[in-house]
Amino acid sequence: MLNVFEMPVAVPVGAQHAAPLHHAYYLLDLPGYGYARAAQTERAAFRHLIRHVMERPRLAGVLWLLDIRREPSDDDRTMQLLFAERGTPVLAALTKSDAVARTARTRRAGELRSALELEEDQMIVTSAREKEGIVELREAIAGLIQPRTT
Repeated sequence: MLNVFEMPVAVPVGAQHAAPLHHAYYLLDLPGYGYARAAQTERAAFRHLIRHVMERPRLAGVLWLLDIRREPSDDDRTMQLLFAERGTPVLAALTKSDAVARTARTRRAGELRSALELEEDQMIVTSAREKEGIVELREAIAGLIQPRTT
């Protein structure tokens, strides 16, 4: 999914290029904890890493990639509870929509939205292959990372 975003090529930065960065954002691509063929100890380590990241005070939000073809796993439900408990802004991108009939996509998105207790504006149906929902996802991410006024 991240391949569809045109990320600028990094420019080498040294002391001669040092300047204050006013808005730096990082994407942390975590392993597919829900369906990974990982040992229980590895999965526990994934959960520990996720909890550590979630505790960061400057966390702008979570872009949650979910396969539209799959039912939410126990791990997915645990993550949703963690997001809700912490009040973490969540944007769910339902991936691989090209693998679902076009007529079934809306119904499937509704089922997942209901199962994970997400609002309609928290979920975007996407396909990297067909470029479906990518513009909307970019706009939603931009909204998610906008500095919040208090």
